[in-house]
Order: sequence, then structure tokens, then C-alpha cells
Amino acid sequence: MKKRMRRAASRWRAPKFQSCPECGAAKPGHIACPSCGFYDSRKVTKAEMDA
Repeated sequence: MKKRMRRAASRWRAPKFQSCPECGAAKPGHIACPSCGFYDSRKVTKAEMDA
């Protein structure tokens, strides 16, 4: 039982996505939005749509 309880903490979990405040697209947390290039309300990358 103890062994199974320890191993339960390392199980696979689905990634959690947040919505981008600029464009509303789903993105993982703590990265720049791949669709608009914004992170923390400022433009940090050139997005594919801008090119």
C-alpha cells in the first residue's frame, strides 16, 4: 500500500492551459503565446501571423 501511494504522486497528468489575455488562444502557463507573441501584457516574440 505504501509503495502504491508513493508511486501515485508521479502519475501522468494532462497539461493545464490558460487563455491568453490578448487574443484568447489557449496556451501553457509561463510561456509567450504562440499565436500573438505576447507575454505578461507585452510583445516579446514575432508571431507567425505578424510575418
